[in-house]
Amino acid sequence: METVAVVGVDLAKSVFQVHGIDESGAVVLQRRVSRGQFLKLFEKLPPCLVGMEACASSHHWARQLMELGHEVKLMPPQYVKPYVKRGKNDAADAEAICEAVTRPTMRFVGVKTPDQQAVMMLHRVRKILTRQRTQITNALRAHLAEFGITAPVGRIGLERLLAVIADDNDNRLPGEARVSLAVLASQLEMVKEQILDNDRRILADARRSEAGCRLMKIPGVGPLLASAIVASVPDPAIFSSGRSLSAWVGLTPRQNSSGGKEKLGSITKAGNGYLRELLVVGATAVVRYAQRNSTKRPWIAQLLERKKPRVAAVALANKNTRIIWAMLASGEPYREVRAA
Repeated sequence: METVAVVGVDLAKSVFQVHGIDESGAVVLQRRVSRGQFLKLFEKLPPCLVGMEACASSHHWARQLMELGHEVKLMPPQYVKPYVKRGKNDAADAEAICEAVTRPTMRFVGVKTPDQQAVMMLHRVRKILTRQRTQITNALRAHLAEFGITAPVGRIGLERLLAVIADDNDNRLPGEARVSLAVLASQLEMVKEQILDNDRRILADARRSEAGCRLMKIPGVGPLLASAIVASVPDPAIFSSGRSLSAWVGLTPRQNSSGGKEKLGSITKAGNGYLRELLVVGATAVVRYAQRNSTKRPWIAQLLERKKPRVAAVALANKNTRIIWAMLASGEPYREVRAA
């Protein structure tokens, strides 16, 4: 074990597979360890390079191994898959991870701190609550439609339906149905309060961070996106350029080039879908404003003359992503581009 230089770890819930090699590439460690014996094994090893796939528990184990003096690198699972030889098992996966982590062109994932993971948990919980709000709203509309009670789409229409449920004198709704729908109405009110409380926490986090305050100056970047960017990108240096960050988000065009002929298609949609959604939504708001006032955003106005508004919004989201990387990497504030 004293000659171990690189270790690949295939993480799981309770049993981990470890594959280690020495400086010459010879296999010197192949072991299956339990969750309780995992850290004890690495306490006996000298400081070495440890590779793991980025997954739910990888950031926790990376922090634990870094405290023991090891150098830990996390990799996207899709980048490790090409190194897996024929057959699929834990030992083959650990061997592939051990080989992939030594590649000079491999791309790695930054290890998040507990605070950054806590902030991202706020965003994930908000997304779950938003889905539940939509689910309950659709259920209320569908159940009331069975009795011929409908309302326009939107918040005002939903309030009319809730008023029907709360009115005991409305004979259109049977008593048993009113009791059942009242349960859904109370759940909807509770979910709304939880979403508001969650939004307040995210806003406070965005204002607490110096980088978040600077990012919110960008048109199309609000507290939600600023907080998610700061928590998702622990170190902007892991991206070589703004385009690398944009490719990680999935906003760069898909390539199908060969023989010196470049063929670009739609965006790849590969990477962080949550950040891509927030970036496009924020850019869409800016594009709508530019359609009404073209003098404020001349670049968008010129783009709208050639492209559809949705395409312009995606292009602006790509541009904003590169601006975000430049601001995070340099520490400079946002500078508004003025028309000549």
